[in-house]
Amino acid sequence: MRELECSEQTVYRLIRAMKDYLRAPIEWDKERGGYCYARDAEGGLYELPGLWFNAKELQALVVFDKLFESLEPGLLGEHLEPLTRRIGDLLDHKRLGLGEAARRIRVLGMASRPVGPCFHTLASATLQRRKAHIVYHGRERNRVTERAVSPQRLVHYRDNWLLDAYCHAREALRTFSVDRVHQARELNEPAKSISDAELDEYFASSYGIFAGRANRVAVLHFSAERARWVADERWHPQQSGQFLTDGRYELKIPYRDDRELVMDILRHGAHAEVVEPAALRETVRNELRKALDAYGGSTAPPKSVRPRHGKNA
Repeated sequence: MRELECSEQTVYRLIRAMKDYLRAPIEWDKERGGYCYARDAEGGLYELPGLWFNAKELQALVVFDKLFESLEPGLLGEHLEPLTRRIGDLLDHKRLGLGEAARRIRVLGMASRPVGPCFHTLASATLQRRKAHIVYHGRERNRVTERAVSPQRLVHYRDNWLLDAYCHAREALRTFSVDRVHQARELNEPAKSISDAELDEYFASSYGIFAGRANRVAVLHFSAERARWVADERWHPQQSGQFLTDGRYELKIPYRDDRELVMDILRHGAHAEVVEPAALRETVRNELRKALDAYGGSTAPPKSVRPRHGKNA
């Protein structure tokens, strides 16, 4: 009390805080008539936890801060401001010259949507493992629904935030666009727990954001020119690929719902050909025919093209 110039109540509050929040092994010593740190099994003394960064770690923190701010400007600014300010003080003190980060690091997004007002509530429910009640406006059916969900993961996919969750109304796993959640309220109930293996099997086995267990495999051929890019791209964790003898590249992708896959195939235009399955090939051909019709081209159906199969290079 004399050293800190405070009251007895303040001393006890500090001791409780150190024991509860800092896990300090403080115990009463009858012989000394006061509180002290207990020694660990190896005879060592307890030290207050701290954040100690070297130059490389500070650089990594600055890069992360700039990357996240570029992904979602202002999303966590209020909460990270004290840490950002502290890092700035450390950088000035160490004269590391990282003030160029804002000018030298750029993250360019495309087709991103505003994250909406419920991100923090959903993030809290996800991390605290609690249920949430949401009011959701689905784009596909253009319908507003209310439901209780058990958040499992927040996913940043193609410049937008998504919530993988167990929907208690549908009694199944679902993916929700965070920007379409109009209202969210964290519930004082534990979330339904689902293993990582089950989540990965459901959400990651198929192609793109349309979840579900993959039940088909797309076989795609890319021109020799486009193969130089596609061969280095990761379309799916379980994809397989090989160069063909004529320089083209064959890519095999597991999928269930073909909507997103079709869009990605179409962006390669004439440089991509669907070999299998026949239904996917026909879907892509119909989309190309519609595009040609929109530009005033011929609507006559093209002659049937026999899939070309090549051997391993």
